[in-house]
Amino acid sequence: MSLQFNDETNYRGLVQVYEKEASYNRGDVSGSTDLLKEFAADSNLALDDLFTIGFKAGGTWQPDDSGHAKYPSISTNLVSGQRDYTFILDEQGNLILDIYRVMVATPSGVFVEISPVDQQTRNSNNTNTDTLINGKNTTGTPTRYDKTANGILLDLIPSYNYTRGLKVFINREPSYFIYSDTTKKAGVPGNLHRYLALKPALDYARRNGLKTYNALAIEVQRYEQLIIPETFGRRERDIPRRLVPNYQNNK
Repeated sequence: MSLQFNDETNYRGLVQVYEKEASYNRGDVSGSTDLLKEFAADSNLALDDLFTIGFKAGGTWQPDDSGHAKYPSISTNLVSGQRDYTFILDEQGNLILDIYRVMVATPSGVFVEISPVDQQTRNSNNTNTDTLINGKNTTGTPTRYDKTANGILLDLIPSYNYTRGLKVFINREPSYFIYSDTTKKAGVPGNLHRYLALKPALDYARRNGLKTYNALAIEVQRYEQLIIPETFGRRERDIPRRLVPNYQNNK
């Protein structure tokens, strides 16, 4: 069952689950602006943890918060003479966590995927990064890119302009709660919502020496080691599964 952030009518919100698990009385948190702010912050940290686990388990199905208005990709103009392009926020203002695929438009308008390289890797025979570091500023159609800090550098400096000709696929931060939310729900499968109240309750129990700490730790561990990985891992059902042998040298 999916859970909204705060439900003071039917008591089916994350705030109400947190009140029970953290040994508060009903209404202690929902009736306090300060405690609501603390819970929203802790629940958002739990959402970060949830997606960190989901990114590892998701395979080729890229996890993303369904609360975002657009898909996790960015398009920007390819500019003649410009090698570097910075990406900090997506088009809706969400912080970008990682870049995992880049495509560029050729002068004829066909988008092609370009390959990642690392210009900081020391390899005298590595011609893949020569055009990035040799100072010749070779122009043409990019074929490779290097991720540095919060942006990418193209191996060949574009010799042409193309509107929205650089397409970047990303991972990004989820859509976070604010303390005044009521009906908003986390953009993850409903069976994971309870974790967003349990993890803050566990942290509260640890800080305050509650007897419920061990029971909460077991439940949080069950989510982190079993429920979250299985939920995200099962979403790739259109990808055939195969067994891969694990060879061990016992010599």
